[in-house]
Amino acid sequence: MKKVILSSLLGLFAIIGAKAQADSDLVQIGVKGGVNFANLTGDDIGDTKTRTSFNAGFVAEIPFSERFSIQPEVLYSGQGFDIEEIDQNNEFDTDDNVEAQLDYIQIPLLAKIYLVKGLNIQAGPQIGFLINEEIDYQPTDDAGDIDTDVAEDIDFSLAAGVEYKFDGGFFVQGRYNYGFTNVFKESDLFGDPDIKNSVFQVGVGFMF
Repeated sequence: MKKVILSSLLGLFAIIGAKAQADSDLVQIGVKGGVNFANLTGDDIGDTKTRTSFNAGFVAEIPFSERFSIQPEVLYSGQGFDIEEIDQNNEFDTDDNVEAQLDYIQIPLLAKIYLVKGLNIQAGPQIGFLINEEIDYQPTDDAGDIDTDVAEDIDFSLAAGVEYKFDGGFFVQGRYNYGFTNVFKESDLFGDPDIKNSVFQVGVGFMF
């Protein structure tokens, strides 16, 4: 819980601080949410499947010109991956798959360039704070959660995507997040594996 509060406050402070540097009359603050298609990438990753989860949070747009804005956000982001059913005899009463859940509070800071009215591209760095880490062998039920402690607490990544923003403040967007930080902690048994987060996001939002 302390991680959630701290990382959320950091994100909100980033939004407030950026707002103070621009014309406050033009700054917009909004909400957004969408679907995550998360997996892992890297030289040392095995056979994993995409985990479908969600993202939701707050967003601000701070314009510095007609075509250029800065967009800070603070989001909950469900990430990780799915594993094929790992027990042939179904000893653990598994569902069709097993989820490795790595859930973050993500704080992206994006540069946003409008190509034409409404249509923009955006890219920038993102820092993620791990708030939940578990294996769930019954992802369609409340049972089956096994807490783990193998992932790094902080994840640095690059976020890039495209968005269309309508006149009324409603917007739709697609984004890809590529991790630079190795997801799992270095250990004597596994060394420092080259395994990083890889997440596609699609979603909608509204600017007030």
